Amino acid sequence: MMSSKFNKYDLIIVGGGSAGLAAAVSSYDNGIKDILVIEKDQYLGGILLQCIHNGFGLHEFKEELAGPEYAQRFVDQVNERNIKCLVNSMVLEIKKNEDNNDFIVEYSSLEEGYVCCSAKAVICATGCSERTRGAISIPGSRPSGIMTAGLAQRYLNIEGFMVGKRVFILGSGDIGLIMARRMTLEGAKVLGVAELMPYSNGLNRNIVQCLNDFNIPLYLHHTVKEIIGKDRIEKVVIAPVDDNLQFIEGQDVVFDVDTLLLSVGLIPNNPLLESIGVKIHPRTKGPIVNENLETSIKGIFACGNSLHVHDLVDFVSEEGRLAGKKASDYIKGLINSNQEIIRIEPGKGIGYCLPTFTHYENLNETTLKFRVTKPYKNVSLNVLVNGKSIKKIKKLYLLPAEMENIQLKNIDFSNIDLTNALITVEVEE
Repeated sequence: MMSSKFNKYDLIIVGGGSAGLAAAVSSYDNGIKDILVIEKDQYLGGILLQCIHNGFGLHEFKEELAGPEYAQRFVDQVNERNIKCLVNSMVLEIKKNEDNNDFIVEYSSLEEGYVCCSAKAVICATGCSERTRGAISIPGSRPSGIMTAGLAQRYLNIEGFMVGKRVFILGSGDIGLIMARRMTLEGAKVLGVAELMPYSNGLNRNIVQCLNDFNIPLYLHHTVKEIIGKDRIEKVVIAPVDDNLQFIEGQDVVFDVDTLLLSVGLIPNNPLLESIGVKIHPRTKGPIVNENLETSIKGIFACGNSLHVHDLVDFVSEEGRLAGKKASDYIKGLINSNQEIIRIEPGKGIGYCLPTFTHYENLNETTLKFRVTKPYKNVSLNVLVNGKSIKKIKKLYLLPAEMENIQLKNIDFSNIDLTNALITVEVEE
């Protein structure tokens, strides 16, 4: 079935999760009324709908909410503004209209079939995907009972299926930690969590509330050495690794299990942007953006976990609002992309830093977002321009699981020559 409709919009937002909904509200409030939000799932809200635990909204709403409650706040804001939203609709391709500067967005849905529409700007808020067993190449047989922590969360919280009774978790990402608690509360025995690195990749509060409070052991610098089982997983063998991530022989630990959950990282989900030629950041795997969250293709913006993986949904919403504001400015012709640019790169101890560049005139509106490569205590964050320090911030601790940010101010750059400038952020011990 092919639809004959060709609707024109000012703005199309791909993804109806926390980032996409915040972007829609922000764009509407900044004068752009002709908006379409396209969501592939049955309901708006994204991954939040399966996160039934508390802990959301402390920054955004100054109260503690469950994931569905948090999502509903933004769904309500979208509905109050009568912003058009489509669910059960999958965006197939984004293309540049050769006749003008608009974009052609193709999507399909059960109700409409194939639909082609256009927009003056596009915001990509497609979230992220979990790394699978294949992505990390775990050795051993390939029985059932092995799945990502997020998939197990969906089975348990949305579908109502108990995924196992004796569970081991590989990786200390936040979803894995939260599922350790969730499975325990449902009556399963969580035998432990193994983490390849010598530190956890989850937030400290989740380690305390999800592991320590339930006496679930955390095996740091360990990983799965072998999976044993025919039809369903029967045993998992874990072992410690050395500083070169090679197994230390003779220290294997065997667990009798029926389920192995993987919480081994998230990857921004950007096949639509890659297919249109948007430049992708080698570290984050999200698009390269400037201070306006505009990608390498003018008029296409990105935000939320499709840009880089966040630790708090409140920050996802904040970034969505910025993307919505900047996309509306672009549509109204208020963004000048021909200004002189200043490059931004990570320095010592910094894994990545966004944005990748900023325009000279917008220094005062630029916030650097970054993560460190390992835990630090009693250090300083040092901002440099062409190697010269302009700003230092003391930090009692820094953790790879927690995103840091530094707001740049024009005063920081007084008496600094910004011609061909390079801004770097580094950890100073």
